[in-house]
Amino acid sequence: MMISSKKKIAVITLTSLALSLGSLTGASAAGVKPKSEVSKAKHEARKALVVSVIGLDAQTIKSRLQAGETLGSIAGENKAALIAAVVEMLTTKIDASVSAGRMSAARASALKSELTAHVTAKVDAVRGEGGHKGHARQGKGVKG
Repeated sequence: MMISSKKKIAVITLTSLALSLGSLTGASAAGVKPKSEVSKAKHEARKALVVSVIGLDAQTIKSRLQAGETLGSIAGENKAALIAAVVEMLTTKIDASVSAGRMSAARASALKSELTAHVTAKVDAVRGEGGHKGHARQGKGVKG
């Protein structure tokens, strides 16, 4: 099944943000928890990135997300820095997929061209209890 580039970006963005915020929001990407020590370390690094950029502790961020605030409103004046940090993280992931031969350079370029807009939309999205409100996992076999 062929998935559009916008849907792939959305899936990559949602997965990365969910992994970044999994412990903060009480959810993880598609209900999958990190299994290996490497996965746990990556998860903690992503969460630490969000916490450090926003400048609040994880519990405060979690409570505010559950109360209906967006990550962008919680970040306040640090919103642009948060978006830039997440875009940089995802860009690195996309580049690694190209280097590993899982994605073409053309495909990577297309994904990266829309990345900032998609990350911004996700940072501005309202989440409810249990994770990303209104977002279901779409597609299978999305690599990267």
